[in-house]
Amino acid sequence: MITDTTTFLEHLQTQRALYRYKLPSRPDAGRFIDQLMRLMFPVTQDCRSISQHVEETYQHLNQQLVCLLQPLEKNLKESPTVVTERFFERLPAIYDNLLFDAHAIADNDPAAVGIEEVVAVYPGFYAIAVYRIAHELLKQDVPLLPRMLTEYAHGQTGIDIHPGAQIGKAFFIDHGTGVVIGETTVIGDNVKIYQGVTLGATHVAKSMAQKKRHPTIENNVVIYANATILGGYTVVGHDSVIGGNVWLTSSVEPHSLVFHQHQTDVRMKSLEVIEPINFVI
Repeated sequence: MITDTTTFLEHLQTQRALYRYKLPSRPDAGRFIDQLMRLMFPVTQDCRSISQHVEETYQHLNQQLVCLLQPLEKNLKESPTVVTERFFERLPAIYDNLLFDAHAIADNDPAAVGIEEVVAVYPGFYAIAVYRIAHELLKQDVPLLPRMLTEYAHGQTGIDIHPGAQIGKAFFIDHGTGVVIGETTVIGDNVKIYQGVTLGATHVAKSMAQKKRHPTIENNVVIYANATILGGYTVVGHDSVIGGNVWLTSSVEPHSLVFHQHQTDVRMKSLEVIEPINFVI
């Protein structure tokens, strides 16, 4: 037990020396993400933008990423400068993928008035963008920082996408609150999911950490609100529709329609006995 201030401070000093990772601050990570988004999509400018000049902003962001990586240098396979250079070499490809995502949302959501609205205010697009940035850093074996970035987006949007997930082109998350996409999830192209969807694992044992625990969703699948799809061996075949509130732990063939059937009785408020009207959902 730590019973006095002096012992407590000595304990903290010892712990500080023992930490395996020295991490950048969450606010710094969040600022990097938001400034990078403003660079790629200037519709999201604000009064405190660091520069109106694209090249100046680009160089500043390079410096910011090097700074974020420096505390992790001992755990990187290459220097922070090299990792940063490789990340920014991949930025055009990330940008292209995000344009596919933004157009998928604008084209499929009747409420969207255009791509600028999607980029500026849609939480689904923001969460996908941060995921794609974090995923690229994870591919370079950067520890912890990718998860810090996606958790920042999680806090902003209520959408939890692990940076290790593999997600194809033209990904559409509508509304988004409560969406969970696990680490070993594989999602194909042109997939649409709605709020409350969980792509999770059937077991949470630590021994499963290096195994595929989360489902595979093939191309052109639609998953409606509050559906739960679990398991590393679960494959949803292409061009399938998974209805709202479905609980799925086994694979389904391509072109399947999976729905949860629930009966609701509606009765008139009366003293008389009236036959119920049955609605099948």
